[in-house]
Amino acid sequence: MRGPEPGDPTRIGPYTLLGRLGAGGMGVVFLGRSAGGRTVAVKLVRPELAGDQGFRARFRHEVRAARAASSAFTAPVVDADPDGPVPWLATAFVPGVGLDEAVRLVGAFPEHVLRILAAGVAEELRAIHTVGLTHRDLKPSNVLLALDGPHVIDFGIARAADGSVITAEGAIFGTPAYMSPEQALGRTATPASDVFSLGATLVHAASGGRGPFDGEGGGHPLALLNRVAHEEPDLSAVPEGLRPLVAACLAKDPADRPAPAQVLAAVARDGSPLGVRGPWLHPVLVERIEQAAAVLAPDAAPTLPPMPPPEHPVDERTVPMRPDAPPRPTLPLLPAAPPPPPPVGPSRRKLLWGLAGGAAALAGGGAALALG
Repeated sequence: MRGPEPGDPTRIGPYTLLGRLGAGGMGVVFLGRSAGGRTVAVKLVRPELAGDQGFRARFRHEVRAARAASSAFTAPVVDADPDGPVPWLATAFVPGVGLDEAVRLVGAFPEHVLRILAAGVAEELRAIHTVGLTHRDLKPSNVLLALDGPHVIDFGIARAADGSVITAEGAIFGTPAYMSPEQALGRTATPASDVFSLGATLVHAASGGRGPFDGEGGGHPLALLNRVAHEEPDLSAVPEGLRPLVAACLAKDPADRPAPAQVLAAVARDGSPLGVRGPWLHPVLVERIEQAAAVLAPDAAPTLPPMPPPEHPVDERTVPMRPDAPPRPTLPLLPAAPPPPPPVGPSRRKLLWGLAGGAAALAGGGAALALG
């Protein structure tokens, strides 16, 4: 999270804004907090788009799509105002690291992590396709890596798969390096388009930041779209165990691509990611995620003024105190008592048996107290 910039609002709807989480083509995403302590990600659209009625229609559609697609691995919508002076949308805040940033931090992902990534994103695509939606802009920056697995975010240009047109004629919505051939050629995006984008995203993670159609230096977006539509992908960085699956995802014909359920089945058949023990993420990424989660904690308590010293001094040799313990009332010190006479009682063996029985009785009493 970055601090606010000059001109940023301090409040949107019922949420106080704490800083910037990111920015994109549609607007800026802020970290917000409600009066009750709920932490959310608030997407505020650019002011110049607020007067565009076509954009407002698309934004209303985004809100409906995001609400319908909310599941365990998306950021569920908690609030929105698509008809306000400047439309905004609030989703639950997921502590995580974007896949694009993660690759910049640690480089190429090993095969077992790629399998977890493929399975997690495929699970989410299956969920959103089941409710009749297509993401249409799946890419590394829209995949959030959290401790519990990958999350798909930003349904900014999602559309219902019912053929309704909500994009301006001739406009291209999406990221060229991760768009499907049908999108590059201006045709209708379908759920199979998201599977193609999944394949391109896996290549990005496997290669340490290069897409399957980047070529030499990437090039102009139109050149990228031409390679997406007509050239074969570069899969040299993909581990051999995953290369057939990724190649199938990147098939030019949508009918030749696997469905998300088939991606899951292929990952499980070739080596289930569930068999991986321990943390699935690089320690550097775990540390970043923990830093992101720190914003969920309430603000630090105010510093209290120091307590006045007691009227009577306390002998710290006999009244030990923690540095953070409140002052205790002082008592007059008693003279040291004479040492007690040696005990007269049962033998050592009887004493040990008695102590053992007492310990058992205490343990039983403690269990009873806990159950009570």
